[in-house]
Amino acid sequence: MTASDVKENVILVDCINQNCPMPLVNTRATIMKSKKGDIIKVIGTHPQSFEEIPMALDAMGKKIIEKRQEGNKWYIVFEV
Repeated sequence: MTASDVKENVILVDCINQNCPMPLVNTRATIMKSKKGDIIKVIGTHPQSFEEIPMALDAMGKKIIEKRQEGNKWYIVFEV
């Protein structure tokens, strides 16, 4: 599965212009509200969070579908 395959039932976590630790806090809160199989897309601009969120997801055993950066924005898509 790739991010382009994921079109419906995506939960968006908008962390644009949020600094650490808020992107990670918001991502974890969204995970807690979601159910197994949900797809979460996190969008942000804080460079450190682009590294920290994937490490946290790995520690939680979540599967990252996509991690990419476009200009000053980054995108992390994963399955719960």
